[in-house]
Amino acid sequence: MSGTWGNKIELSIFGESHGKAIGIVINGIKPGFEIDMDKIEKEMERRAPGRNKMSTQRKEGDKPKILSGIFEGKTTGAPISMIIENSDTRSKDYSKLKDLMRPGHADYAGNRRYGGFNDYRGGGHFSGRITAPLVFAGALAKQLLEEKGIKIGAHISSVGKVKDDSFNRINISESLLEHLLKKELPLIKDEKIEEVKKEIEKVRLKGNSIGGTIECAIIGVKAGIGSPFFDSLESKIASLAFSVPAVKGIEFGLGFEISEMTGAEANDEYYVENGEIKAYSNNNGGITGGISNGMPITYKVAIKPTPSISIEQRTVNISTMENEKLVIEGRHDPCIVQRAVVVIEAIAAIAILEAIES
Repeated sequence: MSGTWGNKIELSIFGESHGKAIGIVINGIKPGFEIDMDKIEKEMERRAPGRNKMSTQRKEGDKPKILSGIFEGKTTGAPISMIIENSDTRSKDYSKLKDLMRPGHADYAGNRRYGGFNDYRGGGHFSGRITAPLVFAGALAKQLLEEKGIKIGAHISSVGKVKDDSFNRINISESLLEHLLKKELPLIKDEKIEEVKKEIEKVRLKGNSIGGTIECAIIGVKAGIGSPFFDSLESKIASLAFSVPAVKGIEFGLGFEISEMTGAEANDEYYVENGEIKAYSNNNGGITGGISNGMPITYKVAIKPTPSISIEQRTVNISTMENEKLVIEGRHDPCIVQRAVVVIEAIAAIAILEAIES
């Protein structure tokens, strides 16, 4: 089981949803950088469960405990290690799931891959809870990038069939990204907030769940960051995006929509203004040839509905090898999209920092 990513900025995550703790070790952070822990804790709070009816009622403070690598508020250059202790676990809710495979979860695939030795409680190491350490790493990366004038923000692009406006890919302001941070539900269009709440509440009352999409923007990245082919900027972001358990798709710029266009429509034509090279459009999402071209980097991810629903589903018992019915109990998110926004920002920050350092 691999829990390591990166070269210059190397991450190693560990822990299980219902284990004693989850955590991360981060290598490659320069010494002497002053960390704003208040900012990091605010980022952690954005992902934390139990904040409202739109998320699971599991109560976890997600308070990071620094074990090494930060001394007197500054990085030492040594590996940064951090843990988050699990406290509000109800493992009995998962006792029958040792043998009954939850549809849409990694239960069956994980059981086959690891011979039944994987921790199945709360999804174990497959759980979305393991994204909390990624948010910590991303919050740290954001602070390092801000020194370089790079800002990252995201919004809920859709929940079910309720759609928000998209970012203006040519001109994304820092003030808009800051404004989204202050919202309980980060949507560009305020009038869509109640629609999204109603969509989530509708499925919650039925014991069901709903998915959606998140659009992320990275501004301030100069042209020339990244590499072609295997180490492309898209590859770095996508590899981390697909490390988030709920992500099932990603597109940059216009993404799949660009396949319906002609070259004359899709190409981002250049011009010079005040000694800077810019583009009239940004259909490619700020990346061409795997390398940043100076325009805002934008991408969108698809988040699947939470698999844990209380509606009866068909499954199998791997112990008896019989067909059975399953109603999942416990505390689960009717929609994971709003809590995943900060995770998608975090993976963007980690990927960009890795690309800049490479």
